[in-house]
Amino acid sequence: MKLAFIGTLAVLLGGQALGAQPRVLNGVIARVNDAVITYKDVQNRIGPNLDFLQRQFAAQPAAYERKLRELEQSAIDELVEEQLILHEFKTAGYNLPESYIDEEVDKIIRTDYGDRATMTKTLQAQGQTYEAYRNKLRERFIVSAMTRHHVPREPTISPHKIEIYWVQNREKYKVEDQVKLRMIVVPNRPNEPGFSAKKLAQEILAKIKEGAPFSEMARIYSQGSQSTEGGDWKWIERSVLRSDLAEKAFALKPTQLSDVIEAPDGCYLMLVEGTQPAHIKALPDVRSEIESALKDEEIKRLRKKWIDRLKAKSFVMIYPF
Repeated sequence: MKLAFIGTLAVLLGGQALGAQPRVLNGVIARVNDAVITYKDVQNRIGPNLDFLQRQFAAQPAAYERKLRELEQSAIDELVEEQLILHEFKTAGYNLPESYIDEEVDKIIRTDYGDRATMTKTLQAQGQTYEAYRNKLRERFIVSAMTRHHVPREPTISPHKIEIYWVQNREKYKVEDQVKLRMIVVPNRPNEPGFSAKKLAQEILAKIKEGAPFSEMARIYSQGSQSTEGGDWKWIERSVLRSDLAEKAFALKPTQLSDVIEAPDGCYLMLVEGTQPAHIKALPDVRSEIESALKDEEIKRLRKKWIDRLKAKSFVMIYPF
């Protein structure tokens, strides 16, 4: 398989990798009631992701082929679900005033194109007619409206369910030992022969011991990423820091100031403002996080239940590809 040829063959093979079975763009991939889904439909759906996929797995052809198959299968599933929803809209007697679509098209024209003539020319350059574009927009509108109608976006999650989840997943909310740390970073300056990071760090330390606020010294002298915040790293776990710095930070006691810490890349000063032993986050601290996760799960469950119900009363055939 030679991925360098993928771009050349994209028109003929729909972007697939060499070594895969050639596919005809207009070949039927799936049938949903009276609608067909072609390989071209699948390629149009995954098109925006192909360049990234090819770059990411340029040196791993086997992995590329596997990820491409997964992307294609996901697109097929989405397209099948959309056709099921469109069929339900049609057969259930729902009505969508065409004025809604006209208003949406007018918004797009004003925002993206300026006028209808420019839009039509742009679509033609992309091999698409205005009518086909308008129909796709109509279908997206229907799918979105039907989904909102059948799948609530804010399902209710009971406090009891949140508590049960927290109890059953306590390890997910375990926090290791932490320190509340401020740090001043004085890096070496190899292009300045007379500069001594250690000497500057010692001068800063002397000023702090004389009463200068650590945070103020950090804003003035530190070259670390938190310098504008007064060197404040907030509460951090050991794994956040480099091992040599973590050893020094976690050896300090609350309110304790370090001596100058010498390292290959420069010198450091630390102030530990507090310590906290390993613990499980309290339920109030993670309640909103858990509720959000459970809402996502419930939305997926309700959507799957709805789609399964539509499949049960429809004809769906997906062909090997």
